[in-house]
Amino acid sequence: MKKIFLSALVLLVVMSCKDKNNEPEKFLFDSSGNINHVSVVVDNDLWNGSVGEAIREVLTQTIYGLPQDEPMFTLSQIPPSVFSGFVTKNRTILKIQMNENPGMDIKENVYAKPQKVITIFGKSKLDVVDVISQNAEKIVDTFRAMEISERQRQMAKSPHNYANKIKEKLRLTIQFPSIYDLAKNEDNLFWFRKDITTGHAHIMIYDLPYEALKRNDSTVNQIIKIRDSIGQAYFKGRLDETVDVNGNKISSFMVTEDAYTPFHIETIVDNKPAYETKGIWELTNDFMGGPFINYTIEDKVNKRWVGVEGFVFAPSVEKRNYMLELESIIKSVKIE
Repeated sequence: MKKIFLSALVLLVVMSCKDKNNEPEKFLFDSSGNINHVSVVVDNDLWNGSVGEAIREVLTQTIYGLPQDEPMFTLSQIPPSVFSGFVTKNRTILKIQMNENPGMDIKENVYAKPQKVITIFGKSKLDVVDVISQNAEKIVDTFRAMEISERQRQMAKSPHNYANKIKEKLRLTIQFPSIYDLAKNEDNLFWFRKDITTGHAHIMIYDLPYEALKRNDSTVNQIIKIRDSIGQAYFKGRLDETVDVNGNKISSFMVTEDAYTPFHIETIVDNKPAYETKGIWELTNDFMGGPFINYTIEDKVNKRWVGVEGFVFAPSVEKRNYMLELESIIKSVKIE
């Protein structure tokens, strides 16, 4: 009787581990690796030559919108001969495969999950370099999408308990972790902050009347003007309202730094038109500043604009991963 029960249990497990094609699913370990880290599987001689240069040109390009130069990704080169075991579990992998017809292949969950593996094929070095160059944007977008998705997955493990209040007031949902503290909830604005190693990270959520922003050649200037007015109203500096040596009252608040031209593109968030703006913020009459990323989303159904912004103050340390987290939070927005 025990043998019959055991056999039935084994059969049930096997049947439950089938994919859509009725084939047994391969058991995969959880992927690993630091955020924004890519394993590059390529022979040493290729890595030290034109192929490696092409890879680094694409994946270590400087991120726009940060005070200091920081690469898009950190790379680890792994010769194919040692690509086995634990090293295959990295979340993002780029492989170079020679003596094949030129092309590119993108697969999910090959050695672990979640995982993206991009393979570049070519009969010669020139073939490989050409394929990398022609698909540069797609390679970057694939790996960045994976990192944003992974950061969202990690943050979902400890959701913030203020989510329902945001939903009630702004008719939207947004996912961010409970480690963020509420800094201000006033009018139609929510502001949360998180202490980090050498400073703090912030997320602001608000909405605007539909007529507050018009689509024309000055849209980016309008967005900057709006964020500066919000900064003046809500984000005050340490010296604000204090008196200087001459007895004058100091006014200190957040503004967009004039010397750094903001990056601005049209994009999509929650299947809705949106503007993405990146730049540097600073405090008037103070020495604080850092990068910001702002998404202004058009909500035609509710005749309004939804603004979500993340910004960081983290002097003397890299800010790339902090900004990725804020972008991941912003891109989790779902408008009702």
